[in-house]
Amino acid sequence: MDTQNGKFVDCSGASAPKLNLWPSVLISKEDIEAEVARLADGPTPANGRRASLIVHPNAREPGLGLAPGIRVTLSVLRPGEQTQPIRHNSTQVDFCIRGAGSVMVHGRRIDFGQYDVWNTPSMAPYWYMNDGYELQVRLTYSNAALLEKMNVHIVDDDPPLTEGPEEAPEAEAGAQGAGESPFGTFQLNEDGAFLMPYERLINPTAVASAPLHWPWQRVKAELDKLAALGKDYVGRRLYLLYNPATGRTNGTTQNFFATMTVRPPRIVDRPHRHTSAAINYYFAGSGRSTVEGKIYEWKAGDLMLSAPGWGVHNHASYDEPVYELTIQDQPLNIAMESLLWQESLQQPMKVLGAQAGFATNRKAGGN
Repeated sequence: MDTQNGKFVDCSGASAPKLNLWPSVLISKEDIEAEVARLADGPTPANGRRASLIVHPNAREPGLGLAPGIRVTLSVLRPGEQTQPIRHNSTQVDFCIRGAGSVMVHGRRIDFGQYDVWNTPSMAPYWYMNDGYELQVRLTYSNAALLEKMNVHIVDDDPPLTEGPEEAPEAEAGAQGAGESPFGTFQLNEDGAFLMPYERLINPTAVASAPLHWPWQRVKAELDKLAALGKDYVGRRLYLLYNPATGRTNGTTQNFFATMTVRPPRIVDRPHRHTSAAINYYFAGSGRSTVEGKIYEWKAGDLMLSAPGWGVHNHASYDEPVYELTIQDQPLNIAMESLLWQESLQQPMKVLGAQAGFATNRKAGGN
């Protein structure tokens, strides 16, 4: 192998480059339906996966996505079809937009219907089945695009079909293996800096990551209660589909949150911005979004990169209620301490997760 040498790039006195935001893009219901029909009419692939990536025009290999770190895949299964098992170190949020079916994830079967959401943990073997009588159509959101940029997306097309997630064995109190550091983790100075030995570095505290299911009808029953909040309410009428394994980062997976939102008729959000990118799928109603000064009109069945990271944006509903699924890479940004958020352009930005966040004018309630 030829030796490769690094190089120096002098950046003395240089200013940071200006952000080059990807523009918002809208994929219409009609275009989605046309691609669904094309996928369904083709021969069955050997692995059973009829799928197309939905790619932003600015995306470049490696790591094609609808946002720089978010891949969106449109998948179709005809009645009676089943995909081959697969696993990978990317995590996923799945959303059924048409039909129904089931998925096996790490030994658990999830039966899903239209507008249900579920997650797939890292390296969990999974496969989909269409055991119904109509076409099954899904949108899958994953961090595969980011991992491909990092050149570490590991995919196993022939995984062992384990019964469920493995549990890490508990270490015996006071146990010390041969050659193990006797000092453990300890505080180095009064500033709060610590030192941690190699044994703990390669054996961090394990947090179980399970496949979870959010059935639409149960979510909608809770969501509709938020529609009664008056027009004076400052905030968005939504629920995070929360996975407790994500802890303080408020995620559905460790990378993304998925929120379900209801917008009553003729509601206009305040302009705001955040470094997390947002992708919306609208499945009822219609309205408009203003992103970096440009207006985009949308309707039920449209998919939209509704907020590139740090782009100023707001949304408005027209004459009927709007329901939407939003995917953002907020948990990743919280973990990286990079989630800048400006809830109102008249307020200063904050680092959410490291600083106190924002409040609405809603009185404390049971939910």
